[in-house]
Amino acid sequence: MRRDHATPSGQVHRIWIDSDVLKSNLLGDPTRRIIDVYVPHGHDGRGLPLLVDVVGFTAGGPAHSNWKNFGENLPERLDRLIASGEMPPVVVALPDCFTKLGGNQYINSAAMGRWADFLLQEAVPLVERTYACGGSGKRGLFGKSSGGYGAIAHALLYPDFWSAAACHSGDMAFELAYLPDMPGVLRALKPFNNDIKAWLNDFFGKKKASDKDIHVLMDFAMCATYDPDPSAFMGVRLPVDVETCAIIPERWNNFLAWDPVVMAETRGTGMKKLKALYIDCGDVDQYNLVYGARRLNRLLKRLDVPHIYEEFSDDHSSVDYRMDVSLPILAKALAG
Repeated sequence: MRRDHATPSGQVHRIWIDSDVLKSNLLGDPTRRIIDVYVPHGHDGRGLPLLVDVVGFTAGGPAHSNWKNFGENLPERLDRLIASGEMPPVVVALPDCFTKLGGNQYINSAAMGRWADFLLQEAVPLVERTYACGGSGKRGLFGKSSGGYGAIAHALLYPDFWSAAACHSGDMAFELAYLPDMPGVLRALKPFNNDIKAWLNDFFGKKKASDKDIHVLMDFAMCATYDPDPSAFMGVRLPVDVETCAIIPERWNNFLAWDPVVMAETRGTGMKKLKALYIDCGDVDQYNLVYGARRLNRLLKRLDVPHIYEEFSDDHSSVDYRMDVSLPILAKALAG
């Protein structure tokens, strides 16, 4: 719902992409994908910076261009910020990266698919060709939760491609974010004789999934992302013993290799190439992510990586309003 109908409206265009890099995905997810593209009022996109919205778990990019009750969707937020002069005009791409396991961390996985390659090699180049926007030094990405993870992971892994990133409440400090879920996952598996395939088939057959079910599905998605087993059903294997919940070191080490706090130890200095890096988290985040954010902030300070770090008085839920802070920072840096 638009808060101010007098604000000039940008246009949202829907384009389609037939992906080659996703053809090998183990989940059997569709390779034909939607990308919604926001172009601000009075522009055709030419010469503008490009931002990419990588969304959180259970969502796809086009969810952010849908009508929203009691507030603004992303295009309406952009209309307001641009019309008010708080941020310069930008093109924003909202790609559909939803998967059968409920979401995406935006990295390459032998099970989930080559999602980093999808963004870098296919989705972004298509948007830039179509709208003559972005390009080297003029592209950035932002996201919250799993999308926040995707933003910071890409900033760490591909600082020569991206020039700005905003991580809102991103997954990090995995031992605090994921391991506390494992006892609940094992309890969910018990009625299925610890058979992940049986649990997943039951889930896919349900008419209505509970919040608890969705949370277990998310944990399976993380397993298929960080430590995929192509020989297992949908690539899912657990990092813990199913009877004792003891950590399996080999499995868990594969998880940790993707933890932004761990990756930053060796890759953090590469982010000095970025024009802007923004990180925030709610100070009572119910997934314990604020502690990882604090660790990353401390590490980046030690490495002398320029960044902005903020904590705010809220939890993990319904914090899209934080984009009012991050989007102008990214847009101004890329337009400069």
